[in-house]
Amino acid sequence: MSIDQHISQASTPTALPMRTAWLVLAVVVLADVMDLIDSSIANLAGPSIRADLGGGEVTVQWVLSAYTAAFALGLVTSGRLGDLLGRRRLFLLGMTGFTLASLACGLAPDAVFLIVARTLQGLCGSVMIPQGLALVKVVFPPQHLRKALTPVGPLMGLTMVAGPILAGWLLHLDLFGSQWRSIFLINVPFGVAAAVLGRRVLPRHGGEDPAARLDLTGVGLLTAASALLIIPLIQGRELGWPVWTYVMMAAAAVLLALFVVSQRHSEHPVITPSLFRKRSFVVGLVIVAGFYASLSAFVLVINLLLQQGMHWTPLHTGLTLIPWALGTAVAVLLAGAVLAEKLGRASLRLGLSIAVVGLLALWWSIAHWGADITVWKLAPALLLTGFGSGLVFVPLVDFIIGDATAEEVGTGAGLLNAVQQFAGAIGVAALGTVFFARVGHPSVHSYFAASELVFGIAAGLNFLTLLLVGLLPTHAQQAHG
Repeated sequence: MSIDQHISQASTPTALPMRTAWLVLAVVVLADVMDLIDSSIANLAGPSIRADLGGGEVTVQWVLSAYTAAFALGLVTSGRLGDLLGRRRLFLLGMTGFTLASLACGLAPDAVFLIVARTLQGLCGSVMIPQGLALVKVVFPPQHLRKALTPVGPLMGLTMVAGPILAGWLLHLDLFGSQWRSIFLINVPFGVAAAVLGRRVLPRHGGEDPAARLDLTGVGLLTAASALLIIPLIQGRELGWPVWTYVMMAAAAVLLALFVVSQRHSEHPVITPSLFRKRSFVVGLVIVAGFYASLSAFVLVINLLLQQGMHWTPLHTGLTLIPWALGTAVAVLLAGAVLAEKLGRASLRLGLSIAVVGLLALWWSIAHWGADITVWKLAPALLLTGFGSGLVFVPLVDFIIGDATAEEVGTGAGLLNAVQQFAGAIGVAALGTVFFARVGHPSVHSYFAASELVFGIAAGLNFLTLLLVGLLPTHAQQAHG
């Protein structure tokens, strides 16, 4: 009996064989792992890409921001597209596109081609990822869903730990003379396997809402506003901030205002307006924006400092980042298992406070030791920074969508992911610009001075978000009352 027959004969997903349900989960997790690795390892490969393909300092920023910005923009609408076109169809379409875009990245002949391919990769990832959770919810009965999702958190943590090491190892091996290209080409066999298995096991009905419609005006305004903001932030410094950069940023603000107005009058808004009447949702998104902008800038700058400033190899850099990744993974597990539920918003305060201390410790370490810095001298500050960040992830999500209704939760989760990604792109664009402006004529001293400045700004961003935590309810579940 086919999966479709099982689903059509039963009103609950319990009719689906559990073996098939676990295979569905495996496909969805593989997609998440591919996305997480691909969005993180490109940071470590940035200097190698620039050395091979040429281009200015802005090339590294574009390689990172093209993916995250495209991913963020796609996330805003992909949930509704899943309702319109079918979640299984979109997941497979996204997986296929992601795989082909990865191949294109690995074969890129120049920087412009790579940036275009990264943009397509981000768009395809945004189509693929949001459909996964909906499909998992369909195939697992409620009593088994929590059990099914329990190993996902640790696996994502392990992926975060393994990402920098994998990237450094692949760059070190230089398989078949592929240099940095292997970090993208490795997606191809996994993507093909996931797509083939997905076609066999994914259910054709994934909880779609037949009444859903897509507000094309809203999508167009939001997309245009985002592009008009990202482009000048990345290109402005290198071009000397010509007049058109300021015009584009002003136009972005105007289009964003028009988007807000259009959503109030739309019958099928891109973002459910009632979400913005919930204080925990609005405050939570602001915290997410500051936190992820800081996090993305930290990851970019630590890689540039170690590889371009200190001339460490990618493998050496990847191994140096293990304390940060390990601290993040351990803290995510602690927060998910114990701290988030017991401490409530206090866990956010604790995490952000530790992250601020870690970034300031990192600032002090590079200012104190300079070119004499070693892996072991960096390790304590990196461990603190990672541990603090890891404590923030789980409770922050709980607060943001904790008081969302069943009708709002899908849009809310999509917007949360979009803000995470877009804030990351803005962090790379804005603080990357600050970094390269401070570097000026490259030297070991200028790289250290620029890194100190960005780590100080990142600590300040986290401190500002820490001040906002008091506007959240004491515990996430209070939002339901």
